[in-house]
Amino acid sequence: MVSTIGLGCNNFGRPNTQTATQDGTSAVINTAIDAGITLFDTADIYGGANPGLSETLMGVALKGRRDEIVLATKFGMSMAGLNGPDWGAFASRRYIRRAVESSLTRLQTDWIDLYQLHRPDGITPMEETLAALGELIDEGKIRYIGFTGHKDPAVHLRMLEIAQKHNFHFDTVQMPINVMDAHFRSFTKEVMPVALKQGIGVLAMKTFGDHFILNSNTVQPIEALHYGLTQPVSVVITGIDNTQTLDQAFEAARTFKPLDQAQISSLLARTATAASEGKFELFKTTNHFDGTAQNPKWLG
Repeated sequence: MVSTIGLGCNNFGRPNTQTATQDGTSAVINTAIDAGITLFDTADIYGGANPGLSETLMGVALKGRRDEIVLATKFGMSMAGLNGPDWGAFASRRYIRRAVESSLTRLQTDWIDLYQLHRPDGITPMEETLAALGELIDEGKIRYIGFTGHKDPAVHLRMLEIAQKHNFHFDTVQMPINVMDAHFRSFTKEVMPVALKQGIGVLAMKTFGDHFILNSNTVQPIEALHYGLTQPVSVVITGIDNTQTLDQAFEAARTFKPLDQAQISSLLARTATAASEGKFELFKTTNHFDGTAQNPKWLG
């Protein structure tokens, strides 16, 4: 069981945010836990220009409170457009073990509740990857396994097919669920029904698409959060790097009542034109959110 709102930690460690510093990060994390947020979502490449800094800041902030939360992290897998090592080496047991151990060290914890494959390309061999993660579960270093991505529903569907081929069941899948997604490359329409049918927990993200969806002037923040919370998801993860945005998430949770079909239809009608070509969902149509593609050196 997790809180309806999850804390997205992508911006932890980025300059010009409250969470650029340890004190600021600790303040946001402790306030969130005190208010009842239990799911914290980060990744080994988060931290702005310093991959891993998000995990490092969180490790210090969570001292004495680790047992109160469900901690999720990821390792980046997408090889699209990169001239990195071949996949056989990249997805080897040794690579995955190194990635997990590094995250455990930065987070100052003995286990990761949810370990997610971050932006897999959906076509690379997965047998060794899944076997390695299974071993880490047996050792108690990981509790659950999921995958996440935001580019195209076809990739998610392919990953689910691969998992079934290898008799592997993902516990979760993280994907964009927002007021524009229904109109363009829709994860909500194409992936969510499959995941729910297979008993996979759905983690919603990209509620605001960073700030770009709000820049369309078609929806207000609370409306966007209420739309996500109305969907059949386990949690809505929203990026938070200051206490003001955190207060906004608290307000959305306090005031939430599931939207009826008329309210949903009204929101989708309002966003239809702006959403039609994906220009406000830059995570689908550009490399703006693809940190690994922009920094191939992160792959080692």
